[in-house]
Amino acid sequence: MFEYDLQRFRSAELIRQADHQRQVREAVRARRAARREAAARHGSEAEDHTRRFRRHRFARVA
Repeated sequence: MFEYDLQRFRSAELIRQADHQRQVREAVRARRAARREAAARHGSEAEDHTRRFRRHRFARVA
């Protein structure tokens, strides 16, 4: 009986952790969407990182 209860507790903890991670992802997604929407309203290009020069991680092969 002890092993069964232990397994139930572990399972419940994993479910709680997954729920928490899902909530965190949703909050981050909502913040990003709000930031994008605010930038679009103000006509700002503050989040446009594509115009910045980006160095390649590795040297080119000859």
